[in-house]
Amino acid sequence: MSNILTITASIRSDADSISRGLGTSIAEGLAAKTGASITTRDLAANDLPFVSAERFAANLTPVAERTPEQAELAAIADQLIAELQAADTIVIASPVYNFGPPATLKAWADLVARAGTTFRYTATGPEGLLKGKKAYLAIASGGTPVGSDIDFMSRWLVFFLGFLGITDVEIVAADGIMGADGEAKIAAAKEAALKLAA
Repeated sequence: MSNILTITASIRSDADSISRGLGTSIAEGLAAKTGASITTRDLAANDLPFVSAERFAANLTPVAERTPEQAELAAIADQLIAELQAADTIVIASPVYNFGPPATLKAWADLVARAGTTFRYTATGPEGLLKGKKAYLAIASGGTPVGSDIDFMSRWLVFFLGFLGITDVEIVAADGIMGADGEAKIAAAKEAALKLAA
């Protein structure tokens, strides 16, 4: 393990976000144990663009064939993909918003899913090209039970990572934290995050 990519999606600050705190515990614990470097991508702070027809076309155009306008449109996706390719371990820290992922996390996914680069089409179906990486998901939810039938965030994210070839995924969740036992659930998730990193 030489590089950990930490992706955060909460709109809350580091001090207030449960998912950010869990993700930091995992990433810093792994780095302390292995000596890996940490690259952080804060999706909430970077205002990622949504994919448009023009940006989609630019992303699929080979680098040498892009117009200057296409190069500018594809630059952010190129950067996000390079971060993923360089990482041995990915830590995604995200809340569940209205049963699903934050819009910024979906925007990130749409930008890094590039045919021929992060996955490819074969005669037997799509094949992920980011194999051999490990992912940790640090999830916080006020009321949606993580892994339940109404959780369209973690199940989607595990599937999406697998589509890219990242199939070794572990989840730490503080869910149902708006209930009476919310503090206990947060404490248990923090302990689980520390154990994962150890």
